[in-house]
Amino acid sequence: MQETVLPAAGAPYPTLLYVLIPLLPFLGFLLNGLLNRRLSATVAGLIGSAAVLGSFAISVFLFLNFQYQYTVPLFDWISVGTMQIPFSYQIDQLSLIMLLLVTGVGFLIHVYSIGYMAHDENVGKFFSFLNLFVFSMLVLVLGSNFLILFIGWEGVGLCSYLLIGFWNKNTAYNNAAKKAFIINRVGDLGFLLGIFLIYLTFNSVQFGEVFQKAALGQFGTYGPGVVTVITLLLFVGATGKSAQLPLYTWLPDAMAGPTPVSALIHAATMVTAGIYMILRANVLFTLAPDTLEVIAIIGAATALFAATIGLAQNDIKKVLAYSTVSQLGYMFLALGVLGYSTSLFHVLTHAFFKALMFLGAGSVIHAMSNEQDMRRMGGLRKTLPITFITFLVGCLAIAGIPPFAGFFSKDEILLHAFQHSKVLYGVGLFTAFLTAFYMFRLLFLTFFGEFRGTEQQRQHLHESPASMTLPLIVLAILAAVGGFMNAPFFLGEDNAYLSNYLAPLFTYSQKINPAAFELAVDHGTELMLIGLSVGAGVLGIVFAYVMYVSRGVRPAEEDAPRGFLDNLVYHKYYIDELYNALLVRPVMWLSRGLYRFVENGVIDPIVNGFGRVTLGGGQLLRAVQTGSVEVYLLLMVVAIVLVMALNFGKF
Repeated sequence: MQETVLPAAGAPYPTLLYVLIPLLPFLGFLLNGLLNRRLSATVAGLIGSAAVLGSFAISVFLFLNFQYQYTVPLFDWISVGTMQIPFSYQIDQLSLIMLLLVTGVGFLIHVYSIGYMAHDENVGKFFSFLNLFVFSMLVLVLGSNFLILFIGWEGVGLCSYLLIGFWNKNTAYNNAAKKAFIINRVGDLGFLLGIFLIYLTFNSVQFGEVFQKAALGQFGTYGPGVVTVITLLLFVGATGKSAQLPLYTWLPDAMAGPTPVSALIHAATMVTAGIYMILRANVLFTLAPDTLEVIAIIGAATALFAATIGLAQNDIKKVLAYSTVSQLGYMFLALGVLGYSTSLFHVLTHAFFKALMFLGAGSVIHAMSNEQDMRRMGGLRKTLPITFITFLVGCLAIAGIPPFAGFFSKDEILLHAFQHSKVLYGVGLFTAFLTAFYMFRLLFLTFFGEFRGTEQQRQHLHESPASMTLPLIVLAILAAVGGFMNAPFFLGEDNAYLSNYLAPLFTYSQKINPAAFELAVDHGTELMLIGLSVGAGVLGIVFAYVMYVSRGVRPAEEDAPRGFLDNLVYHKYYIDELYNALLVRPVMWLSRGLYRFVENGVIDPIVNGFGRVTLGGGQLLRAVQTGSVEVYLLLMVVAIVLVMALNFGKF
């Protein structure tokens, strides 16, 4: 079988060039972190942005000059007996695409943050954490083995905690940060167990060695069934990091942080880590069809479930947050039906239009004096024309309207789903309709109709500064034309540039299951499916227009009576309340009980008892330390008498 990873040829450029990719953001983290309040927002932003721009420039250079896959050894890391794990980077098609995504979109978000965070007192700390986030994600995608990947994996988890709770004087924001951190630890436990099992099975964690042995059926003392267990454990990690059922609840709350943080988490870094990991380990997952079926079902269920919740949310950022959960479900659906390159395609297009919409939402919030409730907005297209036009592009892209980027990637996902299962295809198609509806509901409530805010907010309305609008324009262009990197199949395989570029990554998987990589539908069927997906998007837009523009419907206030179904969706199916009742409260009750009866009733008395005995003994012994020679002589005589008395029988 042909080797697909790490040819004999080494890295074509000096090692320092590769080290600089994550090192530059790390230096930005150190500079901004150490100087913090000594820096103005502009200087801190320029340091943070320049660091990421430098990484982006190197990534572009490597991408344009890429010829073959290779590793870049840095140093010997873990050497214990037969366990030899180097610290090295892997440069291939997947890592290069992810480098461009993380640094390119990350740079635009950094530039946007200069204007958005201009008046924050801790702007240096903010850019420091933002740089650390990018650094962690770059380590994740560059690592040549599962342990380095796990370092970056944990790093982005830490940074999400720091940035979601950045405004830490707000208790609700702190709780959101803790929620994200704890739920991700649940998923990370599964991921870590999967890594342990990978080492036990293949005696290595290096990607090239593990995947080659797996493809050749070399499972050591274990049978082929171990791959199913490994992939299920890895998928548990992915459900936490990429917010799938049932570990999705942290992501909607992640919008508690500053809006640029939401854009970075939802578009370019943390939530893409789970998809990246499965793509990297595609050989293992191809060998585990049962796991793929689980992934497809959970992905489709998450896409539909989150889309229904998005129908009733009134916080502009929460609508986008549930949209992210739903779109991530699409990506996992693509992975589950072996549409590997298609899943990455949607990762890229989603990064463009979701970063655009989160930053657009930030522009609206900035103009509305931090108001996030769409019920208090309306008519903003007149005062925020650039924000409106760019946001409209994002909505058209996510709704799957051609020729915008989301149309191409979502259509490919539905095509693969149709080939695999008509039920999964139906779920995906209905979700596409819901997506178009709730995204244009957001657009119409925010930018159309009459202004519904206060007079003070009306007086404050203005378009955002250039540092915020320029990234919006760039992202809008990418969201408009980005889909052409992978044209529909009926236009010919030569136009599927991204799929062709990524093809070497899936050589092993294609040899294992060649039928799964062949298009089994004719062009006529494909055109019909395209028509259905576009029709679903258009229908959703029309429904939203009729309801919120023609009829002028406005969402009910918090205390307004609602029907059962409306109330259920509005309260997000009470999943958070269910988790609190079944998990959080019992754990808290147990913790309080252990504290009261075990800690205070058992452990403290024992520990304090030893302390009292020691203290009492010390006080008794202290009584003999009088400083009087006569007393010491008397004690010596008494001691001699006692010794003689105890040994009297021996004389």
